[in-house]
Amino acid sequence: MYCPFCNHEETKVIDSRLAGEGQQIRRRRECLKCGERFTTFETAELVMPRIIKNDASREPFDEQKLRTSMLKALEKRPVSSEALDAAVGRICHKLRTLGEREVPSRLVGELAMEELHNLDEVAYVRFASVYRAFQDVEAFREEIERMRHRRNRAAAESQLALWAANDTGRKKK
Repeated sequence: MYCPFCNHEETKVIDSRLAGEGQQIRRRRECLKCGERFTTFETAELVMPRIIKNDASREPFDEQKLRTSMLKALEKRPVSSEALDAAVGRICHKLRTLGEREVPSRLVGELAMEELHNLDEVAYVRFASVYRAFQDVEAFREEIERMRHRRNRAAAESQLALWAANDTGRKKK
């Protein structure tokens, strides 16, 4: 790291600490020539994959575009902006951890629908209706039935998990 005061190329690190909620490292440095001290911040450079659109064109991933489309589905719904930020963060994390240079736009849409399903079912149906281009009321009805089936299956699984936990607790006594 070059000294910002005298441009000497050798500096030493005096102190390092986590900063920015653990997303950065703050370093105090001292120039070995002029003795001036300064602070630097180090962050990971995370590259998001490019998006392959349905027409085979490619464009950079745009987190703001994702957030805007999800926000439109969540309009006038009781979901906090913090919950939306967390959902967008999870989608970005999943895309980064794929390790792919390019991903189909369809995958981003599916991840958004999964997050919206967990946040608010009405927002999920709104998003799905545009994303899957519902043509009639029957398409809405089918999607709602799939949601009900998923909800019933999840409730049954959680009941089984509770029953198994209680049964295990009784056997230990």
